Amino acid sequence: MASRTQILIPVGIATVIIGIVGLLSIPSDSKLESVEFPRGTIKVDDVPLQVQIADTEPRRIRGLMFQEQLPYDQGMIFVFEQPGLYSLWMLNMQFSLDMIWFDEQGNVVHMEKNVPPCKTALETMTCQSIIPEGNAMYILEVTSGFIDKYSITKDSKISIISI
Repeated sequence: MASRTQILIPVGIATVIIGIVGLLSIPSDSKLESVEFPRGTIKVDDVPLQVQIADTEPRRIRGLMFQEQLPYDQGMIFVFEQPGLYSLWMLNMQFSLDMIWFDEQGNVVHMEKNVPPCKTALETMTCQSIIPEGNAMYILEVTSGFIDKYSITKDSKISIISI
């Protein structure tokens, strides 16, 4: 029978290796301690939101990583130059999100509710990308529960006030 030390040492080494690989796999732009995002205002149906704007590749890579919980009247909007199948993942998130993909006319093309974060080294290694059902121009990330709280549906629309 193996001793406790004989079991714990390999497990500890494996944990360290997984953690190091996870950290090395994070894109360098997302490792910045502080990223400044421009701010704007949008509406989903009649619900106004103050949003952080992720409109460049480094900002989109960083997203809401390492940020604390958002109030229901705040979010992050990912803005793309042209419609496409843009996926998201929850790497280094601190809380669950609702995600809504919108086309260039502001129509909902896909929604995901209560997407859990990938925080630990093991979760980081297995963190899955979420792929929408249709082409989108914008993706909105909001605190989990937003979709249900405000009765957002496939018939909802986004209005850009200032971004």
